[in-house]
Amino acid sequence: MSYELKRVFASLPHMERGVAKVLGGDPKGNNFLYTNGKSVIIRNIENPAIADVYTEHPHQVIVAKYCPSGFYIASGDVSGKVRIWDTTQREHLLKYEYQPFGGKIKDIAWTEDSKRLAVVGEGREKFGAVFLWDTGSSVGEIVGHSKIINSVDIKQTRPYRLVTGSDDNCTTFLEGPPFKFKCTMTDHSRFVNCVRFSPDGSRYASAGADGQIFLYDGKTGEKLSSLGGEKAHDGGIYAVSWSPDSTQLISASGDRTVKLWDVGSGTSVSTFSLGSDVLDQQLGCLWVNKHLLSVSLSGYINYLDRNNPNRPLRTIKGHTKSIQCVTVHKADGRTSIYSGSHDGHINYWDAESGENEAFVGKGHSNLVSRMMVDDAERLVTCSMDDTVRYTDLKKKEYSASDMVKMDVQPKCVSVGPGGLAVTVCIGQLVLLKDKKKLFTLDSLDYEPEAVAVHPGGGTVAVGGADGKVHLYSVQGNTLKDDGKALEVQGPVTDMSYSKDGAFLAVTDEKKVVTVFTVADAYKEKSEFYGHHAKVVCLSWSPDNEHFATSGMDMMVYVWTASDTEKRIKLPDCHRLHHVSGLAWLNPNTLVTTSHDACIKQWTLKI
Repeated sequence: MSYELKRVFASLPHMERGVAKVLGGDPKGNNFLYTNGKSVIIRNIENPAIADVYTEHPHQVIVAKYCPSGFYIASGDVSGKVRIWDTTQREHLLKYEYQPFGGKIKDIAWTEDSKRLAVVGEGREKFGAVFLWDTGSSVGEIVGHSKIINSVDIKQTRPYRLVTGSDDNCTTFLEGPPFKFKCTMTDHSRFVNCVRFSPDGSRYASAGADGQIFLYDGKTGEKLSSLGGEKAHDGGIYAVSWSPDSTQLISASGDRTVKLWDVGSGTSVSTFSLGSDVLDQQLGCLWVNKHLLSVSLSGYINYLDRNNPNRPLRTIKGHTKSIQCVTVHKADGRTSIYSGSHDGHINYWDAESGENEAFVGKGHSNLVSRMMVDDAERLVTCSMDDTVRYTDLKKKEYSASDMVKMDVQPKCVSVGPGGLAVTVCIGQLVLLKDKKKLFTLDSLDYEPEAVAVHPGGGTVAVGGADGKVHLYSVQGNTLKDDGKALEVQGPVTDMSYSKDGAFLAVTDEKKVVTVFTVADAYKEKSEFYGHHAKVVCLSWSPDNEHFATSGMDMMVYVWTASDTEKRIKLPDCHRLHHVSGLAWLNPNTLVTTSHDACIKQWTLKI
């Protein structure tokens, strides 16, 4: 009874409108870095399906950067902590942790010998610090700004120079080490979002919300030129990134384009347009080897194509917000994973390759709380936007006719044979068939929380906040109370019938999982103890013998129905986050989703 991690489908970067996203590149050119929530995500550039997630920050992480040797990564969070950790091992051991100032860290830069690092952001008493990586002792001070510093960079050739860009519309130039203030440039008329030295150190560029990019001498700091004449972009510029040979750079802008510049002539070589929607604003970019990457406000990562500027080579998609539910479905010999998130977004993933796409059209506008696939190959989903949707998995697009409006907010939905579905809403049960409401049962004497329809279709079990499971039978177009209630230890959180309909498993807030034998008049078969906190979700394996549960204690257990002692414990599946969804690809592969917006697959040796 053991387990191992098989695949990680990583989340996208967490994006905010009008806030630049800093991407980190690997000096060896294999990986790139970004952050989402408390996680730092390391992805392979050639094959982004290969990903690693670092979640040791107790607070939201804003930026992560490789040191030039490539052995360590420094990451900074909203509380002002910088963690420097190992990249060579799977464990990512912490090397050092510092608190240069109290407040959000917005950017980090290393010197080329990987010995010193500069950190800037929104400190309370100062906006930046430069220190030795191994002792934390200061090697100069970053002064000259009156507001938050957004960006910092250090020249990668000696003599060292350091430059910062701030919300006070200025950039400052420092010489060192120890780094001392030399001068301030006031060329921008709006916030400065990004400053970057060219890899050869001869120049540096600054980009601002005024849509301008200025070039300066890397050694003296004197202004050389501006790119694109009057304005480089129609919108604010959020990021710039230099080519490895220092002759070109790319800039990402709120005008939904990325431009490639020839630095010598100061002119634009090509303009990559990435859409017309607000979500297509470009908030970050990175040039690694031959790859040009940009990040849209939607969180999508675009690989730009120099030969065809109007269409990216590929776009990496996924979730940016926490995933609330998951289900799997097999069609034409391929298994797909469907996941629904906090913002109403539903994605489908190829379980093998990790290729994924969102449904087309306008779908749910709020948290997707539950999803299941019915026997007509439709994804039935319920959401906090007070609707239940039926989405055809062959067409993979939303349509207004596939939506059923509920009177009150639905919490859970379960499907049965013949197009049958039952939705639990606040204070009522709704029986649906083929996208129509057949019957509503309200004035219940308990608050329903979860529902499961028996695979045979005749019985519906509803779990209540009263700590009971109430059984109903489907009679024609109505639900009839059987007058039978099964006692469990506490308020019901989730429940499910095994695939063959032999058992009903129920999880509750009192940390217990109870299994009932259906054929034996729902006699209690056994109780399973192990969780230290409320159990939140449950899923049966296709073998009808094992089932998985997850709880607020961040644990996942795989239980054996016939033997309460035989179990697999998966601690910290998604570190610092509890698992919000479980599904089985086959009897030996479990899928977990969580609030870190990642999907993981685990191989179980049962």
